Parts: sequence; structure tokens; C-alpha cells
Amino acid sequence: MSSPRIRLSDAQVAAVARYGFGLGGLPELPPAAEYEDAQGVLVATSDGESLGVVEVPRWEAPADVAADLHDRGWGSPAAWVGAPPDDPSGLPGQLLVLLPAAGFSPDAAALAAWAGAWRAVRTGGRDVVVVPVPLSPEAPEVAAADLAAAYGASLAGERLEHAAHRTGGRVLLFTGLSGAGKSTIAARVVELLVEDGRTVTLLDGDEVRHHLSAGLGFSRADRDTNVLRIGWVAAQIAKHGGIAVCAPIAPYAEVRAAVRREVEAQAGPGSFVLVHVATSLADCEARDRKGLYAKARRGEIPSFTGISDPYEVPTDAEVTVETAGRGVDECARQVLDGVLRP
Repeated sequence: MSSPRIRLSDAQVAAVARYGFGLGGLPELPPAAEYEDAQGVLVATSDGESLGVVEVPRWEAPADVAADLHDRGWGSPAAWVGAPPDDPSGLPGQLLVLLPAAGFSPDAAALAAWAGAWRAVRTGGRDVVVVPVPLSPEAPEVAAADLAAAYGASLAGERLEHAAHRTGGRVLLFTGLSGAGKSTIAARVVELLVEDGRTVTLLDGDEVRHHLSAGLGFSRADRDTNVLRIGWVAAQIAKHGGIAVCAPIAPYAEVRAAVRREVEAQAGPGSFVLVHVATSLADCEARDRKGLYAKARRGEIPSFTGISDPYEVPTDAEVTVETAGRGVDECARQVLDGVLRP
């Protein structure tokens, strides 16, 4: 039995757009009478046999693009698919740029880098129109010449880059037992970065719990959600070239790995730095200022990391900080010297 209305993934919406634009066949979709995009916009309807495309807001129809170029006075448009060539001197004075963007969010760093590269070409006196198209950049579903023809243009060339884009942003995720010194070292790292003229965002402590994770408890599912939320926000910061410093306990390797994947998907390889503050359980208990370990030992705090709940020691940390016998400043400088400075 089909559903009355289903929300499609970005990839499915792109497939609907390709079908509606005549760039692809009928997409395989779950049975439904209506289909919407992530914003709740109705994009297509179905009677069980045929698909009627209503509107796909992100993607501009090829016929509309061709009409706009005609209105601009372009008689015989030329199109380029993907990133600009290393030497743009041979490009025509009027150029339609088609950027395969399916699978990328509208504010994706890779798209911004491509568009920025074309902006530099435009400053050379060319009239360049950039249009995102609903094709995969890694394996376009339509040949470049056919794509250009659909937009009323002849193909001038193509350059599809598969290497992940690096934004220059970083996420430093400090992990360790409660009382290990994560927050103290992270705060000092932030101070040193600010002194160095860097813009940094610190995601730690009660403010995160109050503003980002209000309503969450301390079950494993809620703690995982808290770390994943911190990771998502940090990834957005890194995507735009910023530095985010985070210091949750993050006891589970699976969740840390998920945050790593999210950050590197947004900001590129090497943008995620896992810092293990490797203070021993005995030392953490000895400095138990809040008495949390004592309460956990008495069973007053269930599922307490290191006592009644596991801490999975990282095997993939970029930096391991041994705190025994060392000051905060020394530990913080180890992080910076090993990660952010030559």
C-alpha cells in the first residue's frame, strides 16, 4: 500500500529533476501519491503508473536557462562542465558553466570552491553564467556533450575533479575520562589560538548542554546524540574554514568515528583531529572535585564512564596527551605543535 506523501532524499530529488528535465529515465521511488523535498516542497505526484514533476526549486530547468541566455543576447552559447581549466585563456568570452552538484548541499565547500574559481575567470572580462545541475560530480549520469546540448549550448570542455576539497578548517575533538583535564586543556588551546590571531569556536560544558542538547539525559543514546550534535555544529564551522574545539567525554569509538566522517565530508581530509587526554582513572578519581566518582562507586550515578560504563580508549588519535606531571600550558602547546603549527 502506497503512502499519501513521502519526503525524498537529496539524491532522489536530483533523480526527479533529471527525469523532469529529460536528462534521465523514470526514477525508482517508493510508492506514494505525492513526493516532497527536504523543505517540504511538493516536487512530484504519481498515479501509480506515471510521475508528474511539479517543481524542483533547487534546480533550474535547461529550457529556462537557454531562454535566459537568449535574452542576454547569447547567439551560440558554449558550455563547460565542472571546474575551470588550469589555463582559462582559451575559453570563449561567453560561457555557460554547468556544475554537477547532486549529493552536495547548496552551501557545500566543494561547490563554493568551484564557483570561486570561476569567479576569477569572470574577472578576466568574460561573461560567465554558473548553473548547478542535478548530476553526480563523480559519475555524471549524462555525457557532457549531451548535457550541454540540453541547455542549448555546444561543449567547450569539461573537468570533473574527484579529489575531496579542503577548506582549511579544523575540528579538535578532545576525548577522555571525566576529570581528565579535557576542558582545561581545550580552553588553553583556544587562548593560544586567539593570541595567534585565529578565530576559534569552543563547544564545551554547560552551554552546549543548555543550548544545543537541552532535554537530553545521560543514557547511552542521549550521550551519543549530544556528541553527534556537537560534531555536526563543529563540521559546519570547519566547512567554512573556521576552527572548532570540542571537549565531550565521547567514550565510544563508533560515535567518534561518525563525527570524523561528518567533519571530513564537510571540510576535507585531515580536518578532524582527535586529541586523547590520557589521564588515568586513578588520577581522575584523585582529583574528583565534584565527588562524581565517589557517587558512582556508591551506585548513586548509573552508567558512569570508567566505573559502570566503558570508556573505549582511542586507537586512532592524532594526538595523545599524557597529563601526569605536566602543566596545562605544556599540554596545550603539545596539541598545537603536533597539529596546527609547522
